[in-house]
Amino acid sequence: MRLPLTVLLLSCAFLGWGQKPYQNKYSVDAAYFQGSILLHNTDISHLITKHPSGFIGSFNWKTEGQKEWQRVYNYPDYGLTVAYHRSHNATLGDVYGLYGHYNFYFFNRNLQFKVAQGIGYATNPFDKVENFRNVAYGSDITASTLLQLQYHKPRLWGRLGVKAGMSVLHFSNASFKAPNTSTNTLGWSIGLEYDLQGDELEYIPRGERLPYSEPIAFNLSLRFGVNESDVVGSGQYGFWEISANADKRVSRVSALQFGADVFFSHFLKELIYYQSVSFPEKDVTGDEDYKRVGLYVGHELFINRLSVLAQIGYYVYYPFDFEGRVYNRIGLKYYWNDRFFNALTLKSHSANAESVALGIGVRL
Repeated sequence: MRLPLTVLLLSCAFLGWGQKPYQNKYSVDAAYFQGSILLHNTDISHLITKHPSGFIGSFNWKTEGQKEWQRVYNYPDYGLTVAYHRSHNATLGDVYGLYGHYNFYFFNRNLQFKVAQGIGYATNPFDKVENFRNVAYGSDITASTLLQLQYHKPRLWGRLGVKAGMSVLHFSNASFKAPNTSTNTLGWSIGLEYDLQGDELEYIPRGERLPYSEPIAFNLSLRFGVNESDVVGSGQYGFWEISANADKRVSRVSALQFGADVFFSHFLKELIYYQSVSFPEKDVTGDEDYKRVGLYVGHELFINRLSVLAQIGYYVYYPFDFEGRVYNRIGLKYYWNDRFFNALTLKSHSANAESVALGIGVRL
């Protein structure tokens, strides 16, 4: 039903940039894009009438390797991005986006990969009376992910450079409010970049990468939020989750995880009751437990104080059938120090988003 690429809000995306860069070297860029909304769900076929277009603009902080993580990741940029997505469909409306981003470089820095996460503002979301056909956006505020893979040539004419490539824009509220079939726009983009300083970057050499090892650590997390089932008008309910895992750092930037989750999803209480009285053919009695327990394996990628989570789990306690036993979670963590962290995560079942959660935790 929905295809979240990663659904993480702007506040968490900014957490990795709490410190000022050592060198004040910046650039700005702006690009025009045009593409097509992908038909990942037939429910939005009536909303795909023309090719969407818009612009993407960014402010970039350059890095030169003053910190080890910058050298490990080949001197990336980080910064702020704004986007305007014009759907050319009055029912769907337009979306404005605000993001935090990283730019990673490959092939002698000729290939740039932008990963941006933030929030979007939809100008014409679903309304059961005035706009009931917009099943893509159930709320005016959405989570948004932007990915760009571009040929990148800075300082081609003085301080002015060019970039061109492919872009993906995703908008979804992660079932915060129904409906939420979401949109994914794939397109081409072309633009210009301007170097604000004009100075050549002076990269600090990587040096020899030394072996890295840590003992097994244990993590405890509490996550919480609000979500709604796919039944429009069923109401928003709070949820909370308790997780515990063991992780093993296998390199300076990578760790493997094994853990367990307990889910207290109160929207399932309403869904169980609704199905018991409305769909007798489903054999739901109304007495089913709304709680679930799962086991999962995962991977954590560390980028400075920020890390990226990817986990897949299986419900071992599953009294009510809701979108299958297998679930997955992606998200961001920010470490305030060696022990305490915040997190923002998206939980889904295959392509169906269930919730986006805020979290706090400790690493022992």
